[in-house]
Amino acid sequence: WHFFSLGPIPTLQPGGANIPVSEKNKKEYIERMVKWRIERGVVHQTESLVRGFYEVWLSVTELVSVFDARELELVIAGTAEIDLTDWRNNTEYRGGYHDNHIVIRWFWAAVERFNNEQRLRLLQFVTGTSSIPYEGFASLRGSNGPRRFCVEKWGKVTSLPRAHTCFNRLDLPPYPSFSVLYEKLLTAVEETSTFGLE
Repeated sequence: WHFFSLGPIPTLQPGGANIPVSEKNKKEYIERMVKWRIERGVVHQTESLVRGFYEVWLSVTELVSVFDARELELVIAGTAEIDLTDWRNNTEYRGGYHDNHIVIRWFWAAVERFNNEQRLRLLQFVTGTSSIPYEGFASLRGSNGPRRFCVEKWGKVTSLPRAHTCFNRLDLPPYPSFSVLYEKLLTAVEETSTFGLE
């Protein structure tokens, strides 16, 4: 492998076609490759979007800067009402959970108790977006195509739920009561910040 160029796509490193990847530079190669894969094909579009966004919002730039990414998405996309029946009908379960499992019944009772903004935050926590597809939950997509919302049994009862946004999967420990589940789920949804690459 080399720090190569693919035609019109920018090089990973100037003169990279002549630099073999070795133990010494493999970390740098991987970092550059990840950055290239994330940015390729959308650099110009992203720059145009940001430029246009600030042209429109120039007079309220100070107001916009107080939002984190999650809050800004809610402001831009709006707060669509979530259809809980559609969500539940298009959810799959793994690890021993099923629609009638007590923990799953508590999970849906907790979601019913949430207000709409909390439901959108839960959706964003698990899927990475608070946007509901136009066709409903049956059309949710993951990182590599259609992927239904999924709840999987995982972890100790002392753990918080965790999310795999690429797979639309919520890892939900088998909590011993509704009140414990509600508290842990609410904490995970309300206190989670944005993700990053390590």
